[in-house]
Amino acid sequence: MPLHAELHRHLGGAIVPRIFWRYLVRHGHPLADQYPTYERFEEFFTRPRASLTEYLQLHTLVEQVQRIDTLDYFVSKLVRGAYIFESIVYLELRHTPYYRTDAHRPQAERIAQMREVVEIISAAGYQPEYPLILRQILCMHTRLPYAVNRAIIELAASMPEKVCGIDIAGPDTLYAERMDELVDLFRYAKSFALKTTAHLFETANGCYPQLLPYLDRIGHGIQIPLRYPQLLPVVASRGQCLEVCPTTYLKTGTLEDLSELSRVFRLCREAGVDIAICTDNAGLHNVRLPFEYENLLIQDVIDFRQLLESQDAAFRHAFGWPYRHPPRHLLPSLPD
Repeated sequence: MPLHAELHRHLGGAIVPRIFWRYLVRHGHPLADQYPTYERFEEFFTRPRASLTEYLQLHTLVEQVQRIDTLDYFVSKLVRGAYIFESIVYLELRHTPYYRTDAHRPQAERIAQMREVVEIISAAGYQPEYPLILRQILCMHTRLPYAVNRAIIELAASMPEKVCGIDIAGPDTLYAERMDELVDLFRYAKSFALKTTAHLFETANGCYPQLLPYLDRIGHGIQIPLRYPQLLPVVASRGQCLEVCPTTYLKTGTLEDLSELSRVFRLCREAGVDIAICTDNAGLHNVRLPFEYENLLIQDVIDFRQLLESQDAAFRHAFGWPYRHPPRHLLPSLPD
């Protein structure tokens, strides 16, 4: 019985390496020539990077393949795997629609084409044999011009049945020079009553409390308990949830060991701040949601009670979950 909600997964990092490699081989993509065996491709695709900026270059690579004519293939495989192998019943899939449009077209035409991207992903996500509820979070991007980011917000507001929220993605080293612009964009999103999250307080370079008042959830946010615990009472008072993606921090060099997250879970619990455990890029990591849970448990970062609290928090803080309770409430309660 699917029981899990996934609140932070990127389309660009969601496809498992073997499916992606098979696609490259079947279509004669140059990457298949560069990595002629799956083993070499997997090693390249899943190895740790030196920084978040280097890690995000993988998204650029994948985005070049995930375009309008291929989205149906990738999203349908993603939904099938999430439902069958991860027991996910609700998935918020985030992406920057502009980067899935035709790069050879002028900006105005690419902005118009973003609607088609959202429509294709929504249609591909509906599969009666795998009845997972899929909603999209549209990501603004730190490398995109203001006009495109504003158009992404307007697109999200015009498609509430398919899009459940707005995010900002891209290298966090670029936030500072555009902070006034980003604040303006999030204010604009809230003027439409859109739900908002942002990649924030993930690394030491991405700590910008100026954006916190405009967010419903915080993408990652681990540096708040690690470096700025004085902010936790404010985060708790706003009812903001952290989207913690454990394996990502090892892949980007943000943390050296998962044990460092023990402090994150402990201080957040003491302050009354909810945490949803997420994957971020399950394909790039080759680590799916149940294994994120298992890794935290077997390394004593959390206990089973904290796991259940996090699983329930994911449904409570979901932007588009249509029911009052998570499906686990249909099952008998576990003993303390």
